Amino acid sequence: MDSLPDISLDNIDDSNPDIDDDFDVDAASLENATFPVDRFLDRELSWLAFNQRVLELAEDESLPTLERANFLAIFASNLDEFFMVRVAGLKRRIVTGLATANNVGRSPSAVLTDVTTRARELQERHAAVFANEVSIALATAGIELTRWGELNDDEQVRLSRYFSDQVFPVLMPLAVDPAHPFPYISGLSLNLAVRVRSAKTGTEEFARLKIPQMLPRFVRVDEGTDISSVRFITLEDLISHRLEEVFPGMQVIEHHAFRVTRNEDVEIDEDETENLIQVLEKGLLRRRFGPPIRLEIDSTMDALTLDLLLRELGITDQEVVRLPEPLNLTGLFEIAALKREDLHFAPHVRVTSPRLVSPDGETMSIFSAIRKGDVLLHHPYESFSTSVQAFLEQAAADPRVLAIKQTLYRTSGDSPIVQALIAAAESGKQVLALVEIKARFDEQANIGWARKLEKAGVHVVYGMVGLKTHCKLALVIRQEDNGLKHYTHIGTGNYNPKTSRIYEDFGLLTSNLQVGKDVTRLFNELSGYAIEKKFKRLLVAPLHLRKGLLAHIDNERENAESGKPSGIRIKVNSMVDEQIIDALYRASNAGVPIEVWVRGICALKPGIAGLSENIRVRSVLGRYLEHSRMFLFANDDDPLAFIGSADMMHRNLDRRVEALVRLTEPAHIEYLHAHFDRGMSDESSSWHLDSDGSWTRHTTNGADHLIDVQDATMVTLSQRRRGGALR
Repeated sequence: MDSLPDISLDNIDDSNPDIDDDFDVDAASLENATFPVDRFLDRELSWLAFNQRVLELAEDESLPTLERANFLAIFASNLDEFFMVRVAGLKRRIVTGLATANNVGRSPSAVLTDVTTRARELQERHAAVFANEVSIALATAGIELTRWGELNDDEQVRLSRYFSDQVFPVLMPLAVDPAHPFPYISGLSLNLAVRVRSAKTGTEEFARLKIPQMLPRFVRVDEGTDISSVRFITLEDLISHRLEEVFPGMQVIEHHAFRVTRNEDVEIDEDETENLIQVLEKGLLRRRFGPPIRLEIDSTMDALTLDLLLRELGITDQEVVRLPEPLNLTGLFEIAALKREDLHFAPHVRVTSPRLVSPDGETMSIFSAIRKGDVLLHHPYESFSTSVQAFLEQAAADPRVLAIKQTLYRTSGDSPIVQALIAAAESGKQVLALVEIKARFDEQANIGWARKLEKAGVHVVYGMVGLKTHCKLALVIRQEDNGLKHYTHIGTGNYNPKTSRIYEDFGLLTSNLQVGKDVTRLFNELSGYAIEKKFKRLLVAPLHLRKGLLAHIDNERENAESGKPSGIRIKVNSMVDEQIIDALYRASNAGVPIEVWVRGICALKPGIAGLSENIRVRSVLGRYLEHSRMFLFANDDDPLAFIGSADMMHRNLDRRVEALVRLTEPAHIEYLHAHFDRGMSDESSSWHLDSDGSWTRHTTNGADHLIDVQDATMVTLSQRRRGGALR
């Protein structure tokens, strides 16, 4: 996952992004006799290792307190999605008998055992970090999370009034008795399991009370607007102590919080579908009723209540996680959003790309700026609104623009990008929007946007059968004095102004004719039936991207064997594909120096003699979500550089339309290498991957803190803004 607080480091784009339904493995690659069979790291455990790195940020006492709370919320959100998709997929394969081995040759049942054990350990560690570290740090900073029993009489009276006025009217207690069957428990909802005894008959009954999701999770105890010193109580704690109002005439015996995670993947058969939107909407309704796969309970829950939940939900003891209250720490997004500048990262002021600013400091016409040369953008350090958003808004308003074509994978709820497309269509321009309505967890929002675009006269298409369209492309056709001109944007991130402020991404604005022709043909094929031919400046999946990258990797191997300069640098969110990894192993054995900068999953084992001793792997996490993908090849001192949307995963290379564009400006290639130098430097704070799959964090060099990559990048871009363009 893709509002600002509700983000996931792994999924929003893709995160969740790093989570997918990709369980198939290239059997031929696994059987490659050239390499040992145990040359890959388990991808599921590697994902959990990624989320552990997120947790380590929450544990870092040097980080601002509210940022630590934010990382706790991100960890919880990430893990929810991991269970909803990856764990659910493992269980589905076990139930259906599809016992296909994973990327290290293990059965789904064996992987499930390892995953649930490790996930439980991380959840317990996560809860302990909140209880023993972050909540104390918050209290020290004047943000106290208290309990009902710690309130004075006046505070209890005031909150009782709040309960009666604001909470009680929306509560829906559901009894369980012969006339009332056990209610459906929606996925990720927080609930109270309540056992009561009738004052009249003395019989015991059970009821479920859902904590209203539309109300603030943390209720402010004190009144006023000053947040320098503020106290909160959880909504479930408040409700728990007013249950006598909810169940009048009953004695409350026990009440405990619980939370269910369900399989929320949507499966549709596109080959049997005449109306994709209608079938997808039906699938989204079914999502709410997916089978339960995890039950989180508060650690004090009694055996009788737990047995009832297990029986009614059809869950086993192995799927139960006992945690101290409060459950569902994704609610900490609310606390992390408090306007306390002293408890957040020092602000980075985004700059406008110097290529889009005239010598007198005024913003230039986007089209005149692009005509002077390609513009490489680096978000969020460089502003999305004054570059990509301005590009589309100016195109919509420009009478010389004849047509706009764009892909939309995930966008924001109040997207100015979509509004620009609507304005362009209403002014009579030809507008094509390729809306990927199968983008996981954004399906409903994208369906809504698609219908709104259609009503405005935009030509809306939904991609290709069997493929998700994940490439990030925008094309503007403009009538100029010397004929039609193509203006193109190709990026590594979504057209989402909100996430562009927290996702690190690259983008290229160009008027290059060959790029324009490539993208024009790609759009025509996306709105038609097939992607068959190769492109000049693009590598496009599913047919040619993998082949192209393998060819470039193999070229570096041949150069090394011939004594020529060689080198490979890859920055991705995930490195899983066995063919790509094996090609990197072959190149390493030939002496090619290889550097991999990965945010999330990495199945590659670095540093093994005879296999990967020339490969180094690093990971950088911080205030921004590292989301860009770049591929750099030494190419015998004639460097090649690509940026684009594809990760090294089966889904990206085989089941998605992805696009990488080759950069040609030497200054742009130099900038990518300089940025890569910073990310891989031993002087920069990062995690290093060991051959056994463990990640070691490096933050200090003796008494000195290592360089923060993202802070340093901001400084670099600000200096370039003051001193001239990135040319």
